[in-house]
Amino acid sequence: MKNIFIFIRRYFNFLFFLVLQILSIVFLVKYNDTHEAAFANVANEVTGRINTQYNRVESYLHLKENNTLLLEENTRLKNLLGINFENPDSSRVAHLDSLIRDTLGHQRKYIWLPAKVVNNTVSQQYNYLTLHRGALQGVKKDMAVIGPKGVIGTVIDVSDNFSRVMSLLHRNSKVSSMLKKAQVTGSVEWDGKDPHFLTLRNIPKSIPVAKGDSVVTSSYSANFPSNIMVGTVDQVLKDPSSNFFIIRVRTATNFYSIEYVNLVENVQWEEQRRLEAVPVKNQ
Repeated sequence: MKNIFIFIRRYFNFLFFLVLQILSIVFLVKYNDTHEAAFANVANEVTGRINTQYNRVESYLHLKENNTLLLEENTRLKNLLGINFENPDSSRVAHLDSLIRDTLGHQRKYIWLPAKVVNNTVSQQYNYLTLHRGALQGVKKDMAVIGPKGVIGTVIDVSDNFSRVMSLLHRNSKVSSMLKKAQVTGSVEWDGKDPHFLTLRNIPKSIPVAKGDSVVTSSYSANFPSNIMVGTVDQVLKDPSSNFFIIRVRTATNFYSIEYVNLVENVQWEEQRRLEAVPVKNQ
């Protein structure tokens, strides 16, 4: 202890200068939007590379499980080949291809890209994933992220080689979803408690709901393709203060063991947003 005090006394001026430098950098980044954005981009890139090295060892230990998931994913994609393209009024899933239209003239709506997860949190109120795929590999902000079993989250930040995803296990995450059997749309969110369960809201009490019913993404979700699995109904409660159910949904995805995902871009979304941004004229 005595040596510590001697060290501090001897290098007090240097240590004081170092603290002031750190504080000045913190204030500069925190209160200047340009520097904050630059710092976030660099930090995302650096932490992404560190997590990549860590995950190389971890991935080796999960090769058998990963091969099983990849096999299941390939089988699912083969079953979807017949609906890769769609007419403009359809909401069915299309899958990765370089063509804008197929031989029948059906227009592409979605493009899928593979990505590896290099970091993932599940125990916080605001959980994120980091993917080893960034702007140089075609990733854009707001792209949907989907795993072998179902919905994962949405891209919120992108650097050159990495992207940050707001997980479905995030208090601010809301995904337009519906009961597959009843075709009634609501909103899925997380209450910040159990990572295995979500909450489906805005489903009227007049709609028949049973345990085990599938919950999928709806056609109202602009970035997610419709009919992507979110989870299954685990418990149905009646909200005494409204005419809606509070439905507990078990997630289709196990967020503790995510290794590979797909990024999905709605190539027609920008056109839709431009149209919806035009003010409605009174007739």
